[in-house]
Amino acid sequence: MNPPNPFFQEIVDAHIDIEQWLSGRAEPDRLATLLNRFSRCFSMVTLQGLQLDRTAVDGLFSQGHGKRPGLRIEIDELHDIAAWREGAVVGYRETQIDESGSCTVRRSTAVLACDESGCVTWRHLQETSVVS
Repeated sequence: MNPPNPFFQEIVDAHIDIEQWLSGRAEPDRLATLLNRFSRCFSMVTLQGLQLDRTAVDGLFSQGHGKRPGLRIEIDELHDIAAWREGAVVGYRETQIDESGSCTVRRSTAVLACDESGCVTWRHLQETSVVS
């Protein structure tokens, strides 16, 4: 049996934290734990094509607690694009559904880094909307 892929596991675990935070199911003191998943030099390209740095992402999460009641996030189709000892580029599909019935599907590519202690952090995220 192969050991679990730590990069895939980080993708899943991070989205559990994000779901709980945005839905309001996470306690307010969990914000620091969520934000620590992201490197100080983290960047992302949103569905709208905006480029955000770590400070902007911190702001979004800081203001987002409980803003998406009933949110459920499903992650599937995880696959390695590239991997090396200190990191990986991972692709995946993400489906978000909230209690209003709003559903968005995106394909994302994440660049992840792993330090000597095995801690995985997010370096970059590119999201692309899936239009049905």
